[in-house]
Amino acid sequence: MKETYPVSVPRQLAVTLRALRKSRALTQTQLGNMLGLTQERIAAIESAPGRTSFDQIARCVALLGGRLVIEIESPEKPKKPGAKSSPTSW
Repeated sequence: MKETYPVSVPRQLAVTLRALRKSRALTQTQLGNMLGLTQERIAAIESAPGRTSFDQIARCVALLGGRLVIEIESPEKPKKPGAKSSPTSW
């Protein structure tokens, strides 16, 4: 079953990472050993993911059987009268 965990702030990511690890019945030490990191580093990743490299977060998620998806939403720009909409407007 596919589950989605929307994350808007690093604190939400911290909760999600910890829950994902615990759902796999792994300790921080066990996960660290699997990633070649110390338990202290795993604790730091879980407590402050905003200060963690994208690579380390992605590796943790992948090892735990998840898939990290980043979605960036840009605000709608007001359209000029008569302007045609384009699928991508960068």
